[in-house]
Amino acid sequence: MVFSSMVFLCIFLPVVFALHLILPGIRAKNVMLLIASLLFYGYGEPVFLLMLIASSFLNYLCAFLIGKYPRQKKCILVIAVIVNLGILVVFKYTGFLLESFNAVTGLSIPVPQIRMPIGISFFTFQAMSYVIDVYRDVTEAQRNYGKVLLYISYFPQLIAGPIVKYHDIAEEIDKRSQTLDGISRGIRRFIAGLAKKVLIANTMGAVADTLFGAAWGDINIAGAWIGAVSYMLQIYFDFSGYSDMAIGLGWMFGFHFKENFNYPYISGTIQEFWRRWHISLSGWFLEYLYIPLGGNRKGKTRTVINKMIVFVCTGIWHGAAVNFLFWGIYHGVFLMLEEYLPAIRRKGGRIKSLIQHIYTLLVVCVGFVFFRADTMAQGMYWVKEMFTGFVWDPAAMSLALQQLTPVFLLTLAAGVVASFPITEKLRGKKGYEPVTYLCSLLGLAVCVLSLASGTYNPFIYFRF
Repeated sequence: MVFSSMVFLCIFLPVVFALHLILPGIRAKNVMLLIASLLFYGYGEPVFLLMLIASSFLNYLCAFLIGKYPRQKKCILVIAVIVNLGILVVFKYTGFLLESFNAVTGLSIPVPQIRMPIGISFFTFQAMSYVIDVYRDVTEAQRNYGKVLLYISYFPQLIAGPIVKYHDIAEEIDKRSQTLDGISRGIRRFIAGLAKKVLIANTMGAVADTLFGAAWGDINIAGAWIGAVSYMLQIYFDFSGYSDMAIGLGWMFGFHFKENFNYPYISGTIQEFWRRWHISLSGWFLEYLYIPLGGNRKGKTRTVINKMIVFVCTGIWHGAAVNFLFWGIYHGVFLMLEEYLPAIRRKGGRIKSLIQHIYTLLVVCVGFVFFRADTMAQGMYWVKEMFTGFVWDPAAMSLALQQLTPVFLLTLAAGVVASFPITEKLRGKKGYEPVTYLCSLLGLAVCVLSLASGTYNPFIYFRF
């Protein structure tokens, strides 16, 4: 089940929200939310529901054993990490590893077709963070399995994040309140995310899919840039829109999740971009990989190596394909460049800030071409066309111009404007609150009309 569907908007959410309001006591509310979350996941992935429950129980048990047998806690932690990563490897990387092995050795080992559970990377990393935090004495092991299962399977952030740490919401699982202000803010935040997804991401995605799916010979410099920029906006508004909806749903039910995006396209360096983009994943790798590797405490060379390891893992986390691995290394290289050439990231006047902003957007845009491309070869061809595809070809130019419809141009302008923190500057101004209520009502109406026509796409990050 996806947030941007009529089933969720018109049936699931109203019923669950109403039950949460009227049920007496926190225990009844938690039981209801747990059942609803399992139904939410099972609606789309009934085959893997048992795997989600089993994975949650494994991590609950490991955390419990760490708390009970502190002398053996390191061994228990190692087992938990190996099993969790093993599950990811089996479901996510088996095909890629066998295909690569066959290509290198010339063998023909059969490659099994294994379906990947939706959102497996998110809930596996979330469960691992719980066990690691218990090992570090950051949080106490929870004796109630139902509470751990609710934490891991809670439907707003189950499928595509943000990755939530147990100690951030442990208190709210046991004690929370639904206030009128929180519900109001949550509804408006949810609608804002829905509008990002339905009105901006889907429109940009349709153009990106058309161009990236076209024959290579039909792409020239115009089509390459239109496709690249379209995908750059699609992935941001798709993923940040989901995060907005998850955060809004959390507020509606009395939970408070941390922000996952902070206007990444206003960044002046790649380092700043990663402080603003997918904050929960960046924070996970920072806390559970980068710092244990030594962070920046062992000299510049070791710092650069640690960052490269993190971004190699970031690329691998996103998918079992060479282009994802390249995308991670690509960002790692620019982070290394900024580490060794501090002048790149050093603040300056307006002109330098503009140059830094253009540099960052260009690096990110090219990186997302490889992220979107089906193969490395397509990504390389696409980037070549972006910078050298000046040859005039009527068919290629016609394809590019066909994408520039009034709806696309209007959505493009809206996406560019919404990438900047304009609303943050207007917050608190006279008349701001009434306007947000009006915009929310209008936005919801337009989104429902769009969804009723059946024109929506699954969220990009569902496959991760």
